[in-house]
Amino acid sequence: MTILILGSGGREHTFAWKISQSPLCKNLYVAPGNSGTAKIATNVNIGVTDFQAIKTLVLEKEINMVVVGPEDPLVQGVHDFFLNDADLKHVSVIGPEKAAAELEGSKEFAKEFMYRHNIPTAAYQSFDASNVQEGYAFLETLNPPYVLKADGLAAGKGVLILNSLEEAKAELKSMLVDAKFGTASNKVVIEEFLDGIELSCFVLTDGKNYKILPTAKDYKRIGEGDTGLNTGGMGAVSPVPFVTEAFLNKIEERIVKPTISGLQKDNLPYKGFVFIGLIKVGDDPKVIEYNVRMGDPETEVVLPRLKNDLVEIFQAIANQTLDKVAIEIDERAATTVMLVSGGYPEAYEKGKEISGVENITDSIAFHAGAKLENDKIVTSGGRVMAITSYGDTYKEAIKKSYQSIEKLHFDKMYYRKDIGFDL
Repeated sequence: MTILILGSGGREHTFAWKISQSPLCKNLYVAPGNSGTAKIATNVNIGVTDFQAIKTLVLEKEINMVVVGPEDPLVQGVHDFFLNDADLKHVSVIGPEKAAAELEGSKEFAKEFMYRHNIPTAAYQSFDASNVQEGYAFLETLNPPYVLKADGLAAGKGVLILNSLEEAKAELKSMLVDAKFGTASNKVVIEEFLDGIELSCFVLTDGKNYKILPTAKDYKRIGEGDTGLNTGGMGAVSPVPFVTEAFLNKIEERIVKPTISGLQKDNLPYKGFVFIGLIKVGDDPKVIEYNVRMGDPETEVVLPRLKNDLVEIFQAIANQTLDKVAIEIDERAATTVMLVSGGYPEAYEKGKEISGVENITDSIAFHAGAKLENDKIVTSGGRVMAITSYGDTYKEAIKKSYQSIEKLHFDKMYYRKDIGFDL
């Protein structure tokens, strides 16, 4: 079959790497792709939300399946666009329909969903510009730190955790009145702070059945020891060492099952990945957020541990026969370390030549913000490359990633040297 992946990051390169191993995949396209996908697929310079251009490509190349990487096209309704078009409705789309994608598109929608289906999460209230004063009053009822979340999509930057009440009030005003995150912060969710250790649970669903993929833990802060600004993710580890069989059982019974049954009860059509951001508070899991796609860089440690043919799984999702699939997982640990441009997540320069990729033999280099220019690989984004390795333990895997990184170079390259430090 002919498959199209939408997206251009490390997640999409990982999807392309895995899909290209399937004997079921004859032709593989990535739009827009990067320097990594260019080696194993055909890149097409189309934006992920340019639905008309995507339609033209799908018809021209006789594409049978579209795998949606990022959240934007899902929240904007790419799946519905296919279903509502007579020329496209036969094409399988891996990703939820627009109504279900609101789980990521709106923080308030997600919290209401959790409350409705008794899924454990932090207490919250939401506010807009018309009731800022009530927001201030609600903040006064909470203990620090204070958690403020822009309701809409803010590219992973819309969550603030603040220790001072005055600062929290100032930021609330900045988000609601001064549009700090544009339309994403027209509404702000204020939550109680949950103290614990975070992890991610990934679930595949065909709308009726579900399968749980390996857990992972990613590292969001730019600085070592989890300090500094939030990023899209600086590295990840899978499996999560502190997740016992008993804890996994709690996640499945209290969170995964009510989530999947909640989607059905609320008539939210869902075929794809459910990414559940969790926090372990004492011995109990609580939900921080939902994402409606795979995470990045978690994809770079979860998919390499999946032994199954990914295209077979996607076909089962499209046909609602996921219950017939037995998920097989590599027992080894996988870790990834993200190489980023100097200055990221704030201003950084692009176009820096990347050398040494061909010297990496013990790890997999998943390209993210990197592109081909005059036959050279150059940086094109903040997060440039994810270096993934296997090991019998996560410590062994992480050591291999760091050894491989020593063979790579680009001007002002930065990475965290402490991934896995808190485990």
